[in-house]
Amino acid sequence: MTAPTPKPTAAPSQPASQFQPTILRCLMGSGLSAGLALGLYGLTYAIAQTFANKPITTTNTIALNISVAVRTLVVGIVALGMGVFGITALGLLALAVQLALTRRKASNSAPKS
Repeated sequence: MTAPTPKPTAAPSQPASQFQPTILRCLMGSGLSAGLALGLYGLTYAIAQTFANKPITTTNTIALNISVAVRTLVVGIVALGMGVFGITALGLLALAVQLALTRRKASNSAPKS
């Protein structure tokens, strides 16, 4: 109980250039994320259509409530994934635009020799 608290050791740091976002990386990530979002959109639509075309045929109220809850959860989870990937695609695209504008301003304001 009286031992001093050990100090955390610093993790080896990576070069800063390895983590710098580039326009190409942003656009590639945005395209990949948008592709996944579109795929999940198609999956969400297909699942919803399948559930709509196959109604629940039971007279048991508990079974009916459970099946409705499961169907809602399945569609909701896939739709959540679609939303996350869609927003990620938009964010990476906006970052690419911001990087392009920043570089353009920096090249315009650089002194010409």
